[in-house]
Amino acid sequence: MAEPTRDDIDALVGPATPHFAYQLRARVRELIEDLPSDHPMRRYGEEKMELLDRLGHASSLAADTAPEPRSRIGWETIPSSAPVSDPLPSASRRNYGRDSPARTEQA
Repeated sequence: MAEPTRDDIDALVGPATPHFAYQLRARVRELIEDLPSDHPMRRYGEEKMELLDRLGHASSLAADTAPEPRSRIGWETIPSSAPVSDPLPSASRRNYGRDSPARTEQA
């Protein structure tokens, strides 16, 4: 297989959405896994894998726009407020056990 290029990685990551972030992350990993750890394309791919991981917990990529301020009129009616720049916490950082405050507040 030919050595992956920046364009190869960008072609996978560019159209990413939260729904497909982890599938694309796996493809990037497969693309770079045989490269040495100090290879520039491996480092670039790993950066993009981190972005895809954050995107998996977000509502949109929104990479080219500033986040909406929470003081915006109507903020409470916006259905999702988790852009990739500030995604929801991953499951490993959340505690949704039977007695957790998050669970009792939702009940």
